[in-house]
Amino acid sequence: MYELKTLGLFLITAVAEILGCYLPYLWLREGKSVWLLIPGMLSLMLFAWLLSLHPTASGRVYAAYGGVYIFVAVLWLWWVDGIRPTTWDLIGSSVALLGMAIIMFAPRGS
Repeated sequence: MYELKTLGLFLITAVAEILGCYLPYLWLREGKSVWLLIPGMLSLMLFAWLLSLHPTASGRVYAAYGGVYIFVAVLWLWWVDGIRPTTWDLIGSSVALLGMAIIMFAPRGS
């Protein structure tokens, strides 16, 4: 159960971070409304708060989160940008997820 909760929290965190960066990108690169900066800022605040919810050392959380971020970014590439991931994209994100699992779920001595 701990593993599913951790992975779910990481997935939501990654979406908050990517959205928080994507909305300013739309304003800066695509000429969209400056008002996108407000939900972008709120999304980045949510991202930082979500990272604080993990019950383990911050360095371990940040390191493991990177693997989930890579996976979600590849999904974003596909779903939002409309670019189908290559085999190498999928292999790379799978390796990153494996790294996350090793960091977060390895047995630890007391």
